[in-house]
Amino acid sequence: MGFRLCVFVSGMTLAAGSLALHAQDNSRHGRKYKTPPQAAHIAITVVRDYNDKPISLAHVVLHPVEGDRDKGSLEVKTNDDGKAVIDVVPIGDTVRLQVIVSGFQTYGSDFKVDQPEINMEVRMKRPGAQYSIYNNSGDKAGANKPAAPDKGASQPNSDHPQPK
Repeated sequence: MGFRLCVFVSGMTLAAGSLALHAQDNSRHGRKYKTPPQAAHIAITVVRDYNDKPISLAHVVLHPVEGDRDKGSLEVKTNDDGKAVIDVVPIGDTVRLQVIVSGFQTYGSDFKVDQPEINMEVRMKRPGAQYSIYNNSGDKAGANKPAAPDKGASQPNSDHPQPK
């Protein structure tokens, strides 16, 4: 009698185990797997405009955009060679690139991720002189005249009239 009981219990255990394995088989039922879109390899090199030397620890911010809507952001910093590498942006997305470095003008640009590998160089410029419609004396007679630019600022071309 003990042998028959042992065989019966073993058979029931095998049957229950096979049912459990069948319940875990998701090949016919369950969620449909959707493969993620292919991501591009984007390498951005950040250099100084005036001497071509790389800038380390520059903030490189990518904003994937859809129409007028920002879909979030992704931020990385450049390494000692001035390079930042991003491998998660899907091919076909439009991306707003922003590079922020202390002591330089903020760089911004939109581009389309249309190939599997993109290499970009961003040239960071020093801040320029501000342009003001007000002169330094503060009198109202000269309020519509532009202020005199600094010596380092570029002079407007006298052949083309300036807007009033």
